[in-house]
Amino acid sequence: MSTDRAALEALLHRTRGSSLSRRGLLRGASLSALAIGVPGLLSACGTESQVQSSDSCVSKDLSADDPKLVFSNWPEYIDVQGKRMPTLEQFEKQSGVSVTYNTDINDNNEFFGKVKDQLGDCQPIGRDIITLTDWMAARMIGLGWVQKLDHANMPNVDANILPNLKDVAFDPGRQYSVPWQSGFTGIAYNAEYVDEVGSFEELLTRSDLKGAVTLLTEMRDTMGFMLKVIGADPTDFTEDEWADAIDELKAARSRRQIRAFTGNEYTQGLANGNIKACEAWSGDVIQLQFENENIKFVVPEEGLSLWSDNMMVPNLATHKANAEEWINYYYDPVVAAKLAAWVNYICPVVGAREEMEKIDPDLVENPLIFPDDEFLANTFAFMPLTEAQSREYERDFSAATGG
Repeated sequence: MSTDRAALEALLHRTRGSSLSRRGLLRGASLSALAIGVPGLLSACGTESQVQSSDSCVSKDLSADDPKLVFSNWPEYIDVQGKRMPTLEQFEKQSGVSVTYNTDINDNNEFFGKVKDQLGDCQPIGRDIITLTDWMAARMIGLGWVQKLDHANMPNVDANILPNLKDVAFDPGRQYSVPWQSGFTGIAYNAEYVDEVGSFEELLTRSDLKGAVTLLTEMRDTMGFMLKVIGADPTDFTEDEWADAIDELKAARSRRQIRAFTGNEYTQGLANGNIKACEAWSGDVIQLQFENENIKFVVPEEGLSLWSDNMMVPNLATHKANAEEWINYYYDPVVAAKLAAWVNYICPVVGAREEMEKIDPDLVENPLIFPDDEFLANTFAFMPLTEAQSREYERDFSAATGG
């Protein structure tokens, strides 16, 4: 085991000992890459008739008279104690806003498919905040489906957002989006059923894993690693290298090495042994580790990919000011530290590290929450794509996965 991986294992062991730390590691593109080149401005997505603007799709805010908020998020992505969500409940008490918290985002494309017809036709989707990964956030913003945020209502964001997340290529100045959390994609395996899996290449080739491997339905997550496997650079690859990576994926599927392509639902199969090893979002893995010490997370030999999930207010959401109050609340370093101590994702809030000292000092040194430059050097990004490339590559990936 390498020094970096041994150090990570030690940190995970310490994290599992914390009563407040429930979720843990992370998922697609380095923090520095997020500042300069997250998959591009997809303003031409969809048909021309689907593109909207603040003039073509006018939203009305009812927050002043209707203290409610509907938030859609990914599963296992907020602090929980029993049936309670402490930071959410404190927000409700402090603001007087009643929150409906949904965990109905399992995959970026899947969620896009649920809402594209309504948003493309300037119809409400019944949500005031949605939380999507960088490249999909770029797509939604480019389509004009997201309301511009009022930073006067979010002073904590301007004061406390990490500098390298403040000006991203798809949303300079964070006019339409604010990071919820950031994270890594790596490998998970169940040590009760299989020996350590150290690389993505092993996932695709080891005979003892045949039929018991899952990869992710997120094209950029999976294909970033496939490009690494064939020796290409995911941040700068050619059409021929893309084709070779797709062929490699098809070959692994034809050998029946891969059981399925999944969103978050791989967690149950990994816990019960139906899945022996998989491409995984590390926060899911830490959640599993508290109930099953045989579940392991690995920094692959190919490196880690890194991503952010971003809060946005969709068109025709009727509680925009309430949403901005929510965003501002979670950028208070005290609140951000409480959330980070439970989810163990990269915290996007300056000052949260100091507040973490009061909650769990062990977590302060965890690079999965507060990564330093050395740790981030082991991460990689996915090359920004034009709209034409994005459509072509998604079609290639869908064909290769049987999607």
